[in-house]
Amino acid sequence: MSCTLFSQLMRNTNPPPKLNETVAVIGAGIAGIATAVRAAAAGAQVHVFEQNSYTGGKLTAFEKDGYRFDAGPSLFTLPYLVDELFELAGKPPRDYFNYHTHSSVCHYFWHDGTKMIMYPSLKENVAEVRRVFGDREADVVEEYFQKAAEKYDLTAPFFLENSLHRLKTFLTPKVLKVLAAIPRLGLFTTLDRYNKRYFKNPKLVQLFNRYATYNGSSPYLTPGIMQMITHLEHGLGTFLPHGGMHEISQSLTRLAEDLGVTFHLEHKVDRIVSSKGKVTGVQANGNVFSCSTVFVNSDVKHAYAHLLDDDIKRPKKTLGQEPSSSALIFYWGIEERFQELDLHNIFFSKDYKREFDAIQNNGEFWVDPTIYVNITSKLEPSDAPSGAENWFVMINVPANTGQNWDEIIPKAKHEILSRLTKELGKDIGALICTEEILDPRSIESKTSSVGGALYGTSSNEQMAAFLRHPNKKIGVEGLYFCGGSAHPGGGVPLCLLSGKIATNWWLENAK
Repeated sequence: MSCTLFSQLMRNTNPPPKLNETVAVIGAGIAGIATAVRAAAAGAQVHVFEQNSYTGGKLTAFEKDGYRFDAGPSLFTLPYLVDELFELAGKPPRDYFNYHTHSSVCHYFWHDGTKMIMYPSLKENVAEVRRVFGDREADVVEEYFQKAAEKYDLTAPFFLENSLHRLKTFLTPKVLKVLAAIPRLGLFTTLDRYNKRYFKNPKLVQLFNRYATYNGSSPYLTPGIMQMITHLEHGLGTFLPHGGMHEISQSLTRLAEDLGVTFHLEHKVDRIVSSKGKVTGVQANGNVFSCSTVFVNSDVKHAYAHLLDDDIKRPKKTLGQEPSSSALIFYWGIEERFQELDLHNIFFSKDYKREFDAIQNNGEFWVDPTIYVNITSKLEPSDAPSGAENWFVMINVPANTGQNWDEIIPKAKHEILSRLTKELGKDIGALICTEEILDPRSIESKTSSVGGALYGTSSNEQMAAFLRHPNKKIGVEGLYFCGGSAHPGGGVPLCLLSGKIATNWWLENAK
């Protein structure tokens, strides 16, 4: 299915009803901003409370010594999800937000010198797999991508844009097709086992196993249905906003302000006020703000531990899920340009299974990690000085549970520099002219995500998708949830969809 057709099917073209209601949004992450836009477009008076001095949550940026860095998410897919917010508000999207369509998806590197480029094109990908891995793998990769597209097109309209916690989602005739397809969706095997059914070459298995990390999970534990994530990149394409990823949150912030949304920055919410099973307000910076609806765009575990009254029932199974992985990120200004690198680059570890076991069990995850390098100056030259590049260098790590990060970080840096120096034939350490570091502790302190988990909870079990927190708190009138730890999950597209599900549910209840 084409991106254009899919976006048309996913969009709700009916204008929302106009409401005269006061709404509070806790957290100005991307889901919180999107929710504020939708609520304001419906006529509500919207107030967003954010503990930081900026909007965007994880989706933020900084500049240092002439380099600009996106601090958080670096992959942009499904741009229509941003565009539809402007359209909902009656604003031309291109007046606020523009983006590059990139011609490639990622450059891949293995220890033995194997290199490969993947594209948002089936024909080009089949040709590239044939060039690198031979006819047998090229013959099956076409079927693999087609199956990924089928799974995505079959399940996404129901289970990504609708709640899994409402009976009505399962009572439409079209859902019967999804339910009938369950045996072939890969729910009852792991992504690793599923990929091994297709590919004999372990490098290709490793390449397609990596999509488990898109929701902070392990390919050796997460179900095979996660294969469909590959369709986001290879079927629908990758993009980069003009001005970097930060422009997603900033353009939507400007839109929200144009719609009358009030942002209360440096206002940390201490408590959600409720009475007799109904939300009545939020307490921030010692003051109580009255409202009839609250959208929580913060980590679910944080909300139950610090924001909700003790008499509100806790979802024990959801709160007991293991956290997703976190990240250790080095932001480096590199005083040279590398033609063999692109916007997205992956340097694979020798032993993927050992790497994920180490992450899962707090082992030596910094030894031979898989390294992701993002360089936005490839498409946005002003992000780095002439002749230089801005490197966002990330490895997957466990969520923070008290590890000695001050000891781990220099070990990880040494491993990363050794690998990149070997691969690129240059002393990368000597080319670094500026550096910043983000680790699970700082992610946790800046975003209130418990342990610095990037995606809330992992999907390391078959039913994990059904265990994410619902977008409406049942039993508490006026309380809704959006963001990476609520349904449908983490990452920019899913967070935007979580805001859509939550506000649609609210609008239905308000009728």
